[in-house]
Amino acid sequence: MLGHLGVNVSDLARAKAYYDQLMPLLGFESYLTAADQFAYRRLGGKPGTYLFFYPALQQGDYSRHRTGLQHLAFIVPARQAVHAVYAKVQELGSAVIHTPQEFPQYHPGYYAVFWQDPDGFMLEAVCHRQAG
Repeated sequence: MLGHLGVNVSDLARAKAYYDQLMPLLGFESYLTAADQFAYRRLGGKPGTYLFFYPALQQGDYSRHRTGLQHLAFIVPARQAVHAVYAKVQELGSAVIHTPQEFPQYHPGYYAVFWQDPDGFMLEAVCHRQAG
């Protein structure tokens, strides 16, 4: 299990405002808020997964095509959750890469949406198999 992941962002306040609206839909709750970082933790599981955000100390444009982070995928329990995330990212003005759809090239039942956050990080909400 992944313990935690740290992500550098160009504008900490902007990122917090964005992710505060998004993370509850992805099954995460606020864990830490400080002047120099903020974090969320996955609901329910112990031990859980944590996602920390820090201010970038060196500015530069992110690209998922360069060495480094390619994308982050968040597992959600149902296709309806994929659609709820899709609605929220549209409301937030995020660039959508792939609208909600099946990706049978991964495995049968793989249903996801892909989008970019304000720094251009590619994010994904995926339902591997409908719950229940």
